[in-house]
Amino acid sequence: MNFSDVLNMFRQGKGTARSHMKNLIEMAAADGNFADVEYDLLKSIAKRNNISESHLKDIRKNHAGIAFEIPQDKSERFHQLYDLVHMMTVDASVHDEERKLSNLFAIKFGYPKAKVPELINVIHANIKNNQSAAETMKRVEMLLS
Repeated sequence: MNFSDVLNMFRQGKGTARSHMKNLIEMAAADGNFADVEYDLLKSIAKRNNISESHLKDIRKNHAGIAFEIPQDKSERFHQLYDLVHMMTVDASVHDEERKLSNLFAIKFGYPKAKVPELINVIHANIKNNQSAAETMKRVEMLLS
């Protein structure tokens, strides 16, 4: 990999961030309606992951070519799941397909299958109560211990 490749990767965001954007897009579209409030959340999360709006639009148009990647870092896995649950709930309507998808992501991220529904409910409740991701992560860690 030459310097321009490294620079291009930096500009586009790391691979797991691109995968995360793809996952969020899939979550937003799971109910058949990609609402403005979902796109606003997507843009906010993209910005936090150093992905420009123009690159986000490219990901949205060509998301089929982006491979699913599981973050190696436990904290990053939690934050991605938190974002996915947030995306599921941001439009104030949780569709069955969105819930199934959030459960699937949680399992793929390595969370115990038996605890996934409760885990999703805890994250959802904390988001609804305006608790931060850090506060939610502490609660989830207690749930999983």
